[in-house]
Amino acid sequence: MNLLNRLGFGSTRAPENMDSTIPQGPDDDLPAPGQQFAQFGAGCFWGIELAFQRVPGVSKTEVGYTQGFLHNPTYEDVCSGTTNHSEVVRVQYDPKECNFDTLLDVFWDKHDPTTPNRQGNDVGTQYRSGIYFYTPEQEKAAKESLEQRQKQLNRKIVTEILPAKKFYRAEEYHQQYLSKGGRFGFKQSAAKGCNDPIRCYG
Repeated sequence: MNLLNRLGFGSTRAPENMDSTIPQGPDDDLPAPGQQFAQFGAGCFWGIELAFQRVPGVSKTEVGYTQGFLHNPTYEDVCSGTTNHSEVVRVQYDPKECNFDTLLDVFWDKHDPTTPNRQGNDVGTQYRSGIYFYTPEQEKAAKESLEQRQKQLNRKIVTEILPAKKFYRAEEYHQQYLSKGGRFGFKQSAAKGCNDPIRCYG
């Protein structure tokens, strides 16, 4: 009996959901023509998605789950802390209008990369800091960017830099959550170039 069976997933999951080779494979989705993908994990995915929505040259954002061992995970699965998934935003961007370094700057500025498996009051492996790259160029830029940021901090950066793996789009209510108003209906602007403070609420 494997770990997921022992944790109770066996009774509710079809056999194909238990095959860890699927979620550990590469992201096989394709960006729009002329566009590129990048994935970032920076705590709860609501706030970091809104930050990327505001970046000129970003054409699409989606929040979801990646880097775990369970096929087609639900939000409840991920929050259980047993699947190793990270909450991420997958950014589609036009490299002619927005370079990867710009995305890295947003990533570093919008979270604390020195707290393992935690952002503020959100605690768990799904909230870890991560950059998940699609190309050797992105990998190189990410590692160089981390080195530069580390020089500015007196605590060790714990951000993981790994190849992008299969992306599981989160449930629809999570998508563009803050710009749609969140729980209380207070819509926050996703306008390009907007610098309003981001208020993250459930």
